[in-house]
Amino acid sequence: MSVVDFEQLTDESLVLIIVQEGKTELYQVIYNRYYPKLLDKCYALLKNKQLAHESSQDILTKVYEKLQSFKGLSSFSSWIYSITYNYCIDYLRSNKKLHYPDWNNSHELSEIIDEADENLNELRYDRLMKIMEKIHPEEKAMLIMKYSDNISMKQIAEALRISESAAKMRIKRAKARIAYQYKKMYYDIDN
Repeated sequence: MSVVDFEQLTDESLVLIIVQEGKTELYQVIYNRYYPKLLDKCYALLKNKQLAHESSQDILTKVYEKLQSFKGLSSFSSWIYSITYNYCIDYLRSNKKLHYPDWNNSHELSEIIDEADENLNELRYDRLMKIMEKIHPEEKAMLIMKYSDNISMKQIAEALRISESAAKMRIKRAKARIAYQYKKMYYDIDN
């Protein structure tokens, strides 16, 4: 098989060949597939191009080192995105001192809005993106993981090293915070 033929294989098939047959040179195919995606995800959270570039490379090195631990219980993309979000959140927690419980206490909502699920589906994309920049990076990451990358609640919890129930509550708070901010910023404009 030529490299072009290997590029046609699924991520999971490539991982299997790399791990079982020791064809480590094929990792370049995975690297090329995921580097631009990881760069975008890192930049969305870290807001620094150079740091996003360095982080993406570090993550892909970490993924290579952990390749044998990929069990195929989820898609490879979900697995690599979980590692990416975990890496970025850890960076923000340690270097930016963005400890979510402390941040949440100082930004607590008076009540969690139950209808946040319906509201998020109806929000204008451009406005939603502005609001996403106002919430905690961990909440933003969780929402992207769940709704954009379709990562399971269990994987989200594992990536952030919290319980599934805590992950569910944080996602609920994040949706309520977005609904609240949206109403606060755009209610008069829309009515």
